[in-house]
Amino acid sequence: MPRNVVVTGSGSGIGAALTAALRARGDRVIGVDLRGGEVDADLSTPEGRATAAAAAQEEAGGVVDAVVTCAGTSVPGTAMVTVNYFGTTGFLTALRPALAAADRPRVVAVGSISGTQPVDADVVAACLADDEATALTYAERAVTEGRARQLYPSSKAALAQWARRTAVAEGWASAGIPVNVVAPGIVLTPMSAALFDDPEMKKVMDAALPMPLNGYLRPEDVAAAALFLASDENSHITGQVVYVDGGAEVTLRGPGHF
Repeated sequence: MPRNVVVTGSGSGIGAALTAALRARGDRVIGVDLRGGEVDADLSTPEGRATAAAAAQEEAGGVVDAVVTCAGTSVPGTAMVTVNYFGTTGFLTALRPALAAADRPRVVAVGSISGTQPVDADVVAACLADDEATALTYAERAVTEGRARQLYPSSKAALAQWARRTAVAEGWASAGIPVNVVAPGIVLTPMSAALFDDPEMKKVMDAALPMPLNGYLRPEDVAAAALFLASDENSHITGQVVYVDGGAEVTLRGPGHF
């Protein structure tokens, strides 16, 4: 029987690759994106998240078998907090009852290897306190101080911590809902193609994020990991950050970190 799988950011990149893979195996995908999905929504606001969750739940007939959150932005600014973190956690929390109604529900969030990099501790703390107003205040401070790029690793580090905490929380594990994060390294997309074509920029990226196993990723490589974690076969893996990064995390942090 087809499963109802909600995918945010379904229109491009990892979300589009995952949507294609899910449909190829017979699942019903309810895509959520700014435009062109089964549900058009702006996840950067509390109202947008609530509307999107309600619409996705209605599309699924009240029962959601899996949610994979691929929506996010890498453009430096406060949207890195409102979309990457709250746009994921708020949306997932709103859909928890519909997930709990499924026989074998699954949750996968797309994080990033960047979550291992230096962060704005105030932003991370406010995110984990579910205090969006304060998180935005600190994010705006980072932008003013010329540290806007630090908001990306901050949002992804906070997301990983939220997933690990939520995975064993009441109403999630007790409802049979595994919660995991897929954290990719450098992914080749049409938007990033120009960077890889620049030899000097490529040297900078390779030095900052070495990927000794098979080099850069395709969106399909990340989607494959998410596909398994969102599947029926994943019965006991939860609270994990799975680095799909060609060995970057091990190279940067060393074999003693696990």
